[in-house]
Amino acid sequence: MSKVAIVKGSNLVEITVKALEMIKPNLGEVLSPSKPVLIKPNYIVAKHPSTGMTTDSRVVEGVIKFLKEHGVNDLIVGEGSGWADTFEAFRVAGVDKVAEKWNIRLVDFNKDRFVEVYPPDPLALKKVIVAETALKSCIISVPKLKIHRLTVVTLGIKNMMGALASKGSLHNGNLHENIADLASALKPSLTVIDGITAGEGHETNGRPVEMNLVIAGADPVAVDAVGAAVMGVTPTEVKHLVLAEKKGLGTCRLDEIEIIGEPIEKVKRKFQRKI
Repeated sequence: MSKVAIVKGSNLVEITVKALEMIKPNLGEVLSPSKPVLIKPNYIVAKHPSTGMTTDSRVVEGVIKFLKEHGVNDLIVGEGSGWADTFEAFRVAGVDKVAEKWNIRLVDFNKDRFVEVYPPDPLALKKVIVAETALKSCIISVPKLKIHRLTVVTLGIKNMMGALASKGSLHNGNLHENIADLASALKPSLTVIDGITAGEGHETNGRPVEMNLVIAGADPVAVDAVGAAVMGVTPTEVKHLVLAEKKGLGTCRLDEIEIIGEPIEKVKRKFQRKI
């Protein structure tokens, strides 16, 4: 069974480390020693994480600390903001200071070299143009726990859209099929959801919801499914998760997922879909 950890607490760096330790990832298997590790947060806008819209820098720091403690040192933090200057978004979130503290390189995907990628066995997305840095890295997706108006939730898999040359390109045609296809081309090796201050109602202008959670696992579909359930969303309502499961990228069925730490029923809350 896929394992997903849910950890609740107030020391955000330490609960992030704890969540990753609980799933016991074999880093030699999920990460390649020949590739750098890309930590991919969600900074679609330049808003402080307390708004519930962007990834908390302390969760990013927890991921970095865990990796460094396990001998993984070739690290990058990368994002391509859609509604702001990426480095301004880094600054507002405090990630610039985290990167300086740990000597980590920050990359703006919007200024990266772009390459064409052809997702395997596409449902709809036959070709997509992505940042080369993302393509050549092992990816750890570190999204925010939040609702999305078009895709119900926006979590680890959808977070990969930040690596695209055109963020809106997946909206052409079937959005859910396109997201599932992108996930097969840029599949996260680990997903760590920042559920500290989550967001309901709107993906870039929603309402903050205090949850104090970190959710982590190696199965990107399973982690997103658990994240959805924590927000009161039935995972099979999220079409791109169902399609990603059909593509063999993981499971979105809660009865096939081993939850470690806090039970979903103890921490979940019904998020508003619209405000």
